[in-house]
Amino acid sequence: MEVLEKLQEIGLTGNESKVYLELVKKAELSANQVAKNLGMDRTLTYTVLNHLIEKGQVSYVIKNNKKVFSILTPASLLNSIKAKELLALDLIQELNKINVEKNQETEINVYEGKEGVRAFVNLGLKEKEFCSFGSTGRAYFELYEMPAVVKKVQKSNTKIRVIGDKKYKGTEAFVFKKMQFRFLDVKSEVTTSVFGDWIAIHLIKEKPIIITIRNKDIAQGYKNYFEYLWKQAKK
Repeated sequence: MEVLEKLQEIGLTGNESKVYLELVKKAELSANQVAKNLGMDRTLTYTVLNHLIEKGQVSYVIKNNKKVFSILTPASLLNSIKAKELLALDLIQELNKINVEKNQETEINVYEGKEGVRAFVNLGLKEKEFCSFGSTGRAYFELYEMPAVVKKVQKSNTKIRVIGDKKYKGTEAFVFKKMQFRFLDVKSEVTTSVFGDWIAIHLIKEKPIIITIRNKDIAQGYKNYFEYLWKQAKK
């Protein structure tokens, strides 16, 4: 890459690069001499020299009542770069202070069998509140440790509300203390649970299958639906 091209790469214009390089070669020149040497219009030459002075690359002295121009030092070419670096560093600090709104990620998992039921139960127990509607109570009978899990929940601060099919009212899975139960006359084999940012759709039959979705907006939508059903359900 030629010197003129390099000068333009670091921020000088084409004409500024030509004038600057001419001053480097000749040490000092008047504006008329620069214009003559480069074949440049004199008025344009004065404009270019003034721009180079503003950029801190050129200075002048008065000799015999005439302005004589010269470059400051080649190292002064770094001045604008250093200024931009300081500006960039300051800008980086400002940008780092801005809270970026992150796109909400959605996580979907599918569990099957008793291990799936176990994973679902452990996930639900991590939240402060657990709501479920369309419950059949079958998940309670799938795992041998469920009675122990229920006792653990009853000792915790986890709030559990369950809406079940009224035909299951009074059965073993719907009589635990500290858990609130209500019932609707709706036949469904599918149960939906909402806890934290999660919802779970589970079908507990011959081979249990549970689909969990983690998405704050989806979970809130289902929670609103649950609250509506809770008001409609009967104790």
